[in-house]
Amino acid sequence: MPIDPTLVGREFPPTRPVVVTEEEVAAFVGATGSGSRRIPATFPIVVTFRALLEFLEAEEVELSRIVHGDQKFAYERPVEVGDELTARLTVTGVRQIEGTDILRTTSTITDADGALVCTAGATIVHRSGS
Repeated sequence: MPIDPTLVGREFPPTRPVVVTEEEVAAFVGATGSGSRRIPATFPIVVTFRALLEFLEAEEVELSRIVHGDQKFAYERPVEVGDELTARLTVTGVRQIEGTDILRTTSTITDADGALVCTAGATIVHRSGS
C-alpha cells in the first residue's frame, strides 16, 4: 500500500524519553565502530529511529519494505550524558515514482526541559505494492 501523500505536514506524538547514559553511548560506539569515547554526532538516531518505528506502526507500513536513503543532523548543542531526549517526527514530503514512495521526515529532538537539541532530517524509500 502506498504512503498517503496527505500525511505531509502531519506531526506524530513524541517518543518516550531516552536517557543518555555512558552505557548507551558505549554500546552505540561499539555497534558503529567509531572508536571514540565522545558521544558520536549520529547518536540521536537512537531516539529518531524510535520515532520512525512508531510512525511506521501507526501508518501500517512494513519495516521490511523500506530503505534508509539519507540522514542529516543540525545541532543546537551537543548531546551529553544525562540528557533525556525525546523525538517528534513530522512528515515533510511524499513523492511517488513508479510504485516507490520517497518519504521525507524531520524529527525535532528535545531535552527534558523541552529545549531543542537537534533536528534530524531523513529520506526513506518505501516500496509499495505486493
